[in-house]
Amino acid sequence: MNFLNEITHRYPDAISFAPGRPYDGFFDPEQLFTYLRTYMEHLAGTGHSPAQIRDALFQYGPTAGRIRELVAESLRLDESIDVPAESVVVTVGCQEAMLLVVRALIAGPDDALLVSSPCYVGITGAARLLDVVPTAVEEGPDGFRCEDLEAAVRAERSRGRRPRAFYVIPDHSNPSGATMALDERHKLLKLAAREDFLILEDSPYRLVSPGRQLPTLKSLDSERRVVQLGSFAKSLFPGVRVGYAVADQLVTDRSGGTCLLADELTRIKSMVTVNTPALSQAVVGGMLLAGQGGAAQHNTDTARYYGEAMRATLQQLDAVLPEAERERMGVSWNRPSGGFFLTVTVPFPADNAALTRSAEEFGVIWTPMSYFYPQGGGEHMLRLSVSYLTHADIREGAARLARFIKVAASH
Repeated sequence: MNFLNEITHRYPDAISFAPGRPYDGFFDPEQLFTYLRTYMEHLAGTGHSPAQIRDALFQYGPTAGRIRELVAESLRLDESIDVPAESVVVTVGCQEAMLLVVRALIAGPDDALLVSSPCYVGITGAARLLDVVPTAVEEGPDGFRCEDLEAAVRAERSRGRRPRAFYVIPDHSNPSGATMALDERHKLLKLAAREDFLILEDSPYRLVSPGRQLPTLKSLDSERRVVQLGSFAKSLFPGVRVGYAVADQLVTDRSGGTCLLADELTRIKSMVTVNTPALSQAVVGGMLLAGQGGAAQHNTDTARYYGEAMRATLQQLDAVLPEAERERMGVSWNRPSGGFFLTVTVPFPADNAALTRSAEEFGVIWTPMSYFYPQGGGEHMLRLSVSYLTHADIREGAARLARFIKVAASH
């Protein structure tokens, strides 16, 4: 990823399909003050004194978070996830939630973390910081298949290891754009119960995708098998750096009693970041309150925008690489119904050398999919992100990408 940043800096005039960033046009700095005021009024309305309100904004706060109740309510309203506030840990972005969960669940080399592959680099990076080597479960051409995970779980057990958790982005995945079918969700939950492992569900693209979404794994979870890793980066804004973990599982504590997994995550967090910044939590709290308790109302326009961006990208690719031509060259792509990403398969190695040539000679940047395969793969695939570009940039970028692909495929 450092190389990708270097390429972007080196060729500033290139159109970049690389960054999975929200579109800047929805952000209004003046709104930050409104949301802070909304949160302060909420505190005052719930009986907080001026001194207590001051402390809530300026002082260290509870390690598990000041806005747990508001986050729990937003999950109930937006996702039909009904969990007590005590099971929520407010984190410094979803990245911290990943780190805490891996640290809590993987105690030694005999514990296995499985990840759907291709995989978001945040979870594999967090694992490796903790000297955990994740086991990749390859997605099929149509996305995740429960049979492949079951085979991987049993292979781990045959090696004398204990599968503890499986990480997956079931909705509009980063990087592939794939969405897990409803029947696969039910099969996954049954498999987790049968084989005794947890599911780490990370679904940041649901609220920013158009149309009705399939139910989350957590909303279908009747046996507390799902730990949901959440973020407000896409649904509110990334600079706030607030995420959360929903961990309502009962675990054995150090005294031999039981506690929530959220309590264990909080204990680890106290030695990592101490707490999540109070001002960031206040802004998120104010936004949730302004959205009648949820984040969905803030994303009516954004979901429409990103849906149109995805459609525009697919339409432009169809126009510049017609079906007969791309079939002749061996080029194809998937057609996600939402999210930020889609995947293009090409007949040449989509490696760093190809990326450099694409940026330098054709003025277009993309991301090699090989970055996202923990145990190798994706060498002839590239990821396109549609979220950060205007429609004009998408049209021009698709034309440049087509010219690059045609030239690269001819050699």
